Amino acid sequence: MAPKFSAKSLDLLSSGRGADRLRLFKADLREEGSFDEAVRGCDGVFHVAASMEFHVAGDEDNENYVQRNIIDPAIEGTLNLLTSCSKSNTVKRVVFTSSISTLTAKDTAGKWRQVVDETCQTPIDHVWNTKPPGWIYVLSKRLTEEAAFKYAKDNGIDLISVITTTVAGAFLTSSVPSSIQVLLSPITGDTKFFSILSAVNARMGSIALVHIDDICDAHIFLMEQTRAEGRYICCAHSCVWSQLINHLVEEYPCSNVQRLAEEKQGSISPEISSKKLRDMGFKYKHSIKDMISETITCCLDQGFLPHVKSKCH
Repeated sequence: MAPKFSAKSLDLLSSGRGADRLRLFKADLREEGSFDEAVRGCDGVFHVAASMEFHVAGDEDNENYVQRNIIDPAIEGTLNLLTSCSKSNTVKRVVFTSSISTLTAKDTAGKWRQVVDETCQTPIDHVWNTKPPGWIYVLSKRLTEEAAFKYAKDNGIDLISVITTTVAGAFLTSSVPSSIQVLLSPITGDTKFFSILSAVNARMGSIALVHIDDICDAHIFLMEQTRAEGRYICCAHSCVWSQLINHLVEEYPCSNVQRLAEEKQGSISPEISSKKLRDMGFKYKHSIKDMISETITCCLDQGFLPHVKSKCH
């Protein structure tokens, strides 16, 4: 759809480095040919747009509604963009933003894997059958990525998928990004987003994090690396639930932090491996402490979090 930018957002866009070369186009993901003009003459395209639908209304919580109104539009929008790229005759590579929701740390027997890599995909049938918290988003990303790779293979498009983990760090948007609301849900008390974070922890055995700067750099890095192919996990660090809570409380001391009874999975949680990306030469710049600190500082400055004066334990 056509972007709806506030005056503040437009000011931010126009004041950044390279703003003199920034052009905005009106487009609709569901309209075929809508991106023809935007990609014309481009060498590379980043497809980062996605609906962050975690829940639907109770009377709409059924497979037909979700397929028709969320999954199909997501797939259609991606294929429309890829079609425009094919027609351009100039686009050499498309970098697609995927999600850690497309992966699972459990094998087909429900046992924890030691290492989670790009091949450990979430079984589609299992998601349809169990419908865990956030299942709509999981299916949307998983099926859209699958359709994108099939189209790319059939039409000779060089497609790279960046599997983003939970994104942290400062943000420029006028509203708080969903990933930030998920990450901070143990201290905000938002039950909807807390259920998403809990589901991620249950599926992965830990919470994998990446700074917004690192994920942006990874997209550019993979666009430029001629040897890049397939899917890449972008995970700087991961921490078990208790470690995440400790990091959050250290930066934002509060008395009502939500905790979780962790599942027993052995002494070592599964490694969410970014080896494939690191082996290409990519280096992460931000620690967990940096990510949590910058996230909370930004939310305090934006008024999303109230200031606290006393530390709790």
